[in-house]
Amino acid sequence: MDNKLNVTYITFDGLVEVQKYRYLYFVIMFTVYILIICSNFTIVSIIVIHKSLHEPMYIFIAALLINSVLFSTAIYPKLLIDFLSEKQIISYPACLFQWFSFYSLGSSEFFLLSVMAYDRYVSICNPLQYSTIMRKTTVIIFLIFAWILPACEFSVLILLSAKKEICKFHLKGIHCNSTVHKLHCVRSTLLNIYGLVVFVSAALLPVLFILFTYTRILVISYRCRGVRRKAAQTCLPHLLVLINFSCLSAYDVLLARLEVDFPKIVRLIMTLQIITYQPLFNPIIYGLKMRGIYEQLKRLFYKRV
Repeated sequence: MDNKLNVTYITFDGLVEVQKYRYLYFVIMFTVYILIICSNFTIVSIIVIHKSLHEPMYIFIAALLINSVLFSTAIYPKLLIDFLSEKQIISYPACLFQWFSFYSLGSSEFFLLSVMAYDRYVSICNPLQYSTIMRKTTVIIFLIFAWILPACEFSVLILLSAKKEICKFHLKGIHCNSTVHKLHCVRSTLLNIYGLVVFVSAALLPVLFILFTYTRILVISYRCRGVRRKAAQTCLPHLLVLINFSCLSAYDVLLARLEVDFPKIVRLIMTLQIITYQPLFNPIIYGLKMRGIYEQLKRLFYKRV
C-alpha cells in the first residue's frame, strides 16, 4: 500500500531469476511480441487489400487475428516493463483492467470461432442460402456481438471484485488473471457463482456449439463426396485453432480453480505458452492452410524475392 497516493500495489512472483536473466527475458519476449504484431497484421492487410478475400470467412479470420494482437497487447507491454524493473508490481485497478482485458478478449476468441463455425456450416450444408444468410449486416452484427457480449459479462465480474477488500498482495504469476480472487480477504459466493455462469456462457457453450456444428459438417461431408475437400480445406484450420486455444484455456481455468502448488518454473512455462502460442499460431495456420490467403502470401514474397 502506497500511503502517500493511497494506491494498492500487487507484486508478481512468477518470474524465475529475473534479476539474472532480465535482459534475456526482455529480448526474447520483445521479439515474440514484434513477430505477433507483424505476422497477424500481414494476414489482416492481405485480407483488407485484396477484394477477392472480402468474404465473411476471411473477414472473421481478420477479426480473430486483430483480437489476437489486442490480447497480446493487454499482456506484453507490462510484462516487458517488469523485466527491466527492480520490482514487478502493478496497481490494483490496473490489475483488474488487465484481468478484464485478458478474459474478455479470450472469450471473444471463442465467440469468433463459433461464428466461423456457423459460417462454414451454412457454406457447406446450405450453399444455396449462403449469400442470403451471411449478408454484410449479419457479419457486422456477429462481430459486434463477439466483442461486446464478453466485455459486458466480464465488466460485471470486475465491478464485483473491485468492491472486495484484499488482504494479500502477491500473485503467483506474471500477469493478472482469475487468481486475483485469492487476494480477497473473504471468498465471495456470489463471485464464484457468477464466475461459473460466465465460464459456461463465454467458453463452454461456444465450444459445444462449435463441436456440434463441425459434427454436422462431417456427417454431410461423409454423405456427399463433393464437399469433402471443401470441408477439409476450410474447417481444418478452425479446428486446429480451437483445439490449441481450448487446451491452453483449460489450463488457465484449472490453475485458478484448483489449489495446486505447481513448481515456479512449470507455472512460468505454462503461462508463457498461454500468451505466446495462440497469437503466433493463428496467422501461421491461416496463412498456410487457407488457400486464398496462402496464394496472396506467395505472390507477396515472390515479388520481393
